[in-house]
Amino acid sequence: MTPEAITAAFRQEGYRFARWGRPIVPVVFGVEDATLATVKGAIEAVVTLARHKMAETDPELGANLMLFFFRDWAELPQVPNLDRLIPGLAALCTRLAAEEAHHYRLFRFDENGAIRACFAFLRMGGALSELPAEDLALAEAAQMILLWGPEAPPFLARAQGVTVLRPEIAGLIRAAYDPVLPAATQDSAHAFRLSARISAAV
Repeated sequence: MTPEAITAAFRQEGYRFARWGRPIVPVVFGVEDATLATVKGAIEAVVTLARHKMAETDPELGANLMLFFFRDWAELPQVPNLDRLIPGLAALCTRLAAEEAHHYRLFRFDENGAIRACFAFLRMGGALSELPAEDLALAEAAQMILLWGPEAPPFLARAQGVTVLRPEIAGLIRAAYDPVLPAATQDSAHAFRLSARISAAV
């Protein structure tokens, strides 16, 4: 990927890059056991691609990656203690319901700007409910591994009938977790460093 494409992928009113600064501890709500295995398998695959780590528990939150699958935004405020993790949850859900949103993702960051938690909410209706579980799980795993901007390119592609991460996305994820690079930065020169690492790996 070119520096310009990488800059666009992380643009949020200016360049903003962040990756996880701690091991990822996922927990998934609202799915059957078979789908649970699919979702956690996709997360593990992307974490392995990034050469990052997973753990059994997070010392601060217990679980720091929480994924919620549901049918209606009105269900979320009824989840016990969720409003303690996400202040203003009821108002947020009212707004998302009015917008007929299918998903919402909330990140939290540590004192250095690295990702320390992610909450992902997916309303399973319409086109979203028609996606194969493997595709949805892989897309969510890719979207939680970095702080992407709204102009990020598509994450998935089809290869020999199988859904995979697009090669440029996979390469960018691997480069983003190079331990030499910062876990978070707003310096757009970072995009040139990422691009150079992607090119060197090809």
